[in-house]
Amino acid sequence: MVIIAGLGNPGRRYENTRHNIGFITVDYLAEKHGIKVNKIRHKALVGEGAVAGQKVLLIKPQTYMNLSGSSVKAACEYFKVPPENLIVIFDDADLDAGQIRIRKQGGAGTHNGMRSIIYEIQTEEFPRVRIGIGENDRMDLADYVLSGFKKEEVEIMEDAVVRAAGAIELILTEDIDKAMAAYNSKLKAAGEEQEDG
Repeated sequence: MVIIAGLGNPGRRYENTRHNIGFITVDYLAEKHGIKVNKIRHKALVGEGAVAGQKVLLIKPQTYMNLSGSSVKAACEYFKVPPENLIVIFDDADLDAGQIRIRKQGGAGTHNGMRSIIYEIQTEEFPRVRIGIGENDRMDLADYVLSGFKKEEVEIMEDAVVRAAGAIELILTEDIDKAMAAYNSKLKAAGEEQEDG
């Protein structure tokens, strides 16, 4: 069993905000693989099924971001899932909008949800998929992450969700090193792509 946890805040008010890109990615994976994420367990919305032939539990903690760890810990303990079989998907304001960054382990940075998970499960050694939401100089970080995407960002972020899901599928079918090699590249500007072929 692999637990795939997308981070976000519950409730309609937060639905399409930057901070909820983890929820959005779990929803996409669920839809793609025919998994219903509709049971309330472990302080989360959960759904069991298979992704790329691997048994998974998709979870969307309903604790609000700052307490995500209590939900993730409860699910990991219940299913006796070791940290290396936990994949966390979350937003990252230090990455360009739409950029994907996969890591085997590491700190929480400025992310309160990740800080909570690391505190609760007492290790930084679990895979994570970070999705860039772009930097913002004009707004307080707390306000920025709870803001919606601009019209010109929507397509970029939809593509990022598809790529993040592809990265997770590759982690499950192959391994995290292959996923890192395939998805940890810099985003190219629109004009650059054609030049590079």
